[in-house]
Amino acid sequence: MAATKELNVEEKLRAIYDLQLIDSRIDEIRNVRGELPLEVEDLEDEVAGLSTRSEKLKKDLETIEDLIKVKKNSIDEHKEAIKRYTKQQETVRNNREFNSLTKEVEFQELEIQLAEKQIKEMKASIEHKKEIISQSKERLELKSNHLKHKKSELSDIMSETAKEETFLSDKSSEYRAGIEPRLLAAYDRIRSSVRNGLAVVSIERGASAGSFFTIPPQTQVEIAARKKIITDEHSGRILVDSVLAEEEKEKMEQLFAKF
Repeated sequence: MAATKELNVEEKLRAIYDLQLIDSRIDEIRNVRGELPLEVEDLEDEVAGLSTRSEKLKKDLETIEDLIKVKKNSIDEHKEAIKRYTKQQETVRNNREFNSLTKEVEFQELEIQLAEKQIKEMKASIEHKKEIISQSKERLELKSNHLKHKKSELSDIMSETAKEETFLSDKSSEYRAGIEPRLLAAYDRIRSSVRNGLAVVSIERGASAGSFFTIPPQTQVEIAARKKIITDEHSGRILVDSVLAEEEKEKMEQLFAKF
């Protein structure tokens, strides 16, 4: 679009609405791409977390198994002590020594009971952790496959949309060059101040697109006449009539259809 050509109001409206359609398409591309990297990042964090958790659980298992070995060794030691004290009882010279050895035997028996109880608890803990590890493994495989799929999807989108985005960015610059600075500045100001980036909207069912505020009939007539640029008093957006909007959308769809 030539920058030197003086446009009438209708041409200005068509040009600014075309620019809006192009910029909205660029926004759409960036939004789709913008969500996927975050999704991939979240999945990567989740996979890393699951891997770390599984490794920690495996180390916990090794630690518990080592503790069980220690407890089993201590049981053997307590049993040997019982044999030793029992044999000593055969050679004691009085009841005091015999009773003292009996207490030692009872103490060793209590230690054995305690160790056996701890071994039983640790074995139960091992079974519980093995179950969690099994569940974590399944979840890790599921999330890893999902991550692989999302990375592939992101890669495809990046390769597919890169050319389109470059083409549309060039078109946006081309259209911007053909719009008078004052109108372009207003467009940029409105676009940056609204959440969806829509600075130019059409009239739909008596209201500006996306708005619940009805536009007075006389104003609608003036908008349809395309003799001056009119903005929505509520949102500040530039308004175009639905016929013009449909015509430009159809034209832009042909442009977008190249990709």
